[in-house]
Amino acid sequence: MLLLAVESSGLVASVALTTEDKLIGEYTTNFKKTHSQTLLPMLDEIVRMTGIPLESVDAIVISGGPGSFTGLRIGAATAKGLGLALNKPLVNVPTVDALAYNLYGTDKIICPIMDARRRQVYTGLYTFEGDKFRVLCREKAVGIDDIVQEINTMGRPVIFLGDGVPVHQAFIEEHIQVECSFAPPHLNAQRAGALAALGKIYFEEGRLETADEHVPEYLRLSQAERELLERQKEEKAPC
Repeated sequence: MLLLAVESSGLVASVALTTEDKLIGEYTTNFKKTHSQTLLPMLDEIVRMTGIPLESVDAIVISGGPGSFTGLRIGAATAKGLGLALNKPLVNVPTVDALAYNLYGTDKIICPIMDARRRQVYTGLYTFEGDKFRVLCREKAVGIDDIVQEINTMGRPVIFLGDGVPVHQAFIEEHIQVECSFAPPHLNAQRAGALAALGKIYFEEGRLETADEHVPEYLRLSQAERELLERQKEEKAPC
């Protein structure tokens, strides 16, 4: 099985080629460039460096959201275009699932947090039972205080990771009531290698879709959509 993974849901851009038991190549950047500038050159480079044509992949694993609206759209357009051109299926992996998979093997609760602004985070709760990845709470957009309270009721040690950590670490440390830690930098962000590894499991479970079927999961309205709804409510309000 040969998989191509594409990650663009947050600040990081990352692509990887993997087989069933080998990470062949991974290209990751996290440095002030838009994904429209980075993804296609990175794909070209990983093909050039490995000598593996994209036509030979069995599926394209895409980080399907939640995350940055612009980043998700760029990643979706890239994966859908490749899927249509190459006639390959897509494996849609929730972003926070793949982020949690960075911490393979821990028996602690894993809590990815991606900054969603307005004191909200995109998050979920996960753990490993031996080598089995378990979803305790699926991806959602909630207030940082809500997810901390939920973890407190579970009474188990927790590891936080993701780009929401620098934003919310002080709040977490003040309000968490269980043993907690924060992932180091090399495990803290999205990686296409982890995305591909979890995508392999989902591929084997038959969780496939066509390029036409793929739609990013935003979990909430964009700022422009929220502002439009607010204006519409104001226009309808009685004088």
